[in-house]
Amino acid sequence: MTSQELRINVEKALEEIRPFLESDGGNISLVSIEDDKLVKVQLEGACVGCSVNQMTLKSGVEMTIKKYAPQIEEVVNIG
Repeated sequence: MTSQELRINVEKALEEIRPFLESDGGNISLVSIEDDKLVKVQLEGACVGCSVNQMTLKSGVEMTIKKYAPQIEEVVNIG
């Protein structure tokens, strides 16, 4: 998978997750993909101060991204 294909797949994963975040007043954006293994995202809106945002990031966002791009090892929030 090329870096461009990887970025497209990660964006597809975020599009799948976004409606759930938006329903709670939040959002997410892709910041970067480093070494084709690490995805950096920024949680936005209500997600920033949410007490369960790390659980959402690991069990929701990271799991969905890995479904679209299995080579991704970790997803981190830079916010």
